Amino acid sequence: MIDATMTKRMEEATRLTRAGKLQEAMAILQGGSPDVRSAETPDNSYQQSDYQHSSYQQGDTFDGTCEVIDEEATVSKPEPSESPTGTFSPGDIQMPAAWRDKWMKYRGGMAQAEQAPSPSEKPQPGAFTAGRFTHPVGSRDYKLYIPSGYHGQALPLVVMLHGCTQNPDDFAAGTEMNRLAEEQLCCVLYPAQPMTANSSKCWNWFKAEDQQREGGEPTIIAAMARQIIDTHGLDETRVYVAGLSAGAAMATTLAMTYPDLFAAVGVHSGLPHGVAQSLPDALSAMQGGSGPLGGGKAKDTRWASDVPVIIFHGDRDTTVHPSNAERVAAQYRQSRQAGAAVEQGKVANGHSYTRTTHHNEKGKSHMEQWRIHGAGHAWSGGSAKGSYTDPKGPDATQEMLRFFLQHQHAG
Repeated sequence: MIDATMTKRMEEATRLTRAGKLQEAMAILQGGSPDVRSAETPDNSYQQSDYQHSSYQQGDTFDGTCEVIDEEATVSKPEPSESPTGTFSPGDIQMPAAWRDKWMKYRGGMAQAEQAPSPSEKPQPGAFTAGRFTHPVGSRDYKLYIPSGYHGQALPLVVMLHGCTQNPDDFAAGTEMNRLAEEQLCCVLYPAQPMTANSSKCWNWFKAEDQQREGGEPTIIAAMARQIIDTHGLDETRVYVAGLSAGAAMATTLAMTYPDLFAAVGVHSGLPHGVAQSLPDALSAMQGGSGPLGGGKAKDTRWASDVPVIIFHGDRDTTVHPSNAERVAAQYRQSRQAGAAVEQGKVANGHSYTRTTHHNEKGKSHMEQWRIHGAGHAWSGGSAKGSYTDPKGPDATQEMLRFFLQHQHAG
């Protein structure tokens, strides 16, 4: 449990972080106190009101370039274990034990080791290529799966965002999205978060600068998707995004910031958009914090997205509290309408689950919430060939792709 003293430290560290006082914030986290309680300045503090009242513009033009690195399926090389200069890792911060344990669990310190595909594993018939996308905001590597049935036609695109400590190869192996994409004729894009951006390779869902439409990681991912669509002539009305854990939190941020691009979103073991703007905020949110959603009131219509969403969460998740699934749902308008259908089910020799379906005014499924009973922090129905998977759950990959293909933007 995090006691009152720890809570006060987290609140003070959050205030200092927002003010740009990182050294003072680190002192608080390490159990000390800063010499002087520095006053916040408008230039250093995040102006939530500016973001809340910004208007979204349709038809953005993204300038960026994609470079194909390898035409063959590749296995990512190990990255250096040292933290990049200028970033903090849990090992660098002497946190109180309760905070450190939670962060280590989230970043993968207690996770199973990443597993490369077995040499005997049958490769998918499509092409799984490595590339790099460059944009004025930043650059990211990626892997792209193109099914063997692609011959220039306008196929759908699914963007898959891995969790902390993972990489595109690991995430692809665990979710088996490429196998389903081969069958259903979809392209799959796996952006990679490098250690230079986050020492644990987490998407920075908890940083204010990475929660905006015009800047940060949402812009990089959206622009990368646009470039892939343009390069391969894909269907811009059928673009979807899904993620696990930190990747799921970034996926819902993309649904909030780029609703004109993404026709549906999948959130697995994730968190709501805008509930954290610092590491202490993130730790609190992961424990099911009851603070405001997206910097406003819980029912603030500012966070009432119309993007269709499918949500998965295990009710035994001790890394990201299961209550976050309800908090994610609360940011989508469909959750506020009555008349949801509830279905109970069970996987043969596996977990039972509760599926709640919300329909729009036309009777079409617009939101699905899957609560997996007995499951922890892992991709439901995933393969043991990847990390953070639970083969005993309903197949989240299959259900997400089914849900995605039911939705598309008006052409």
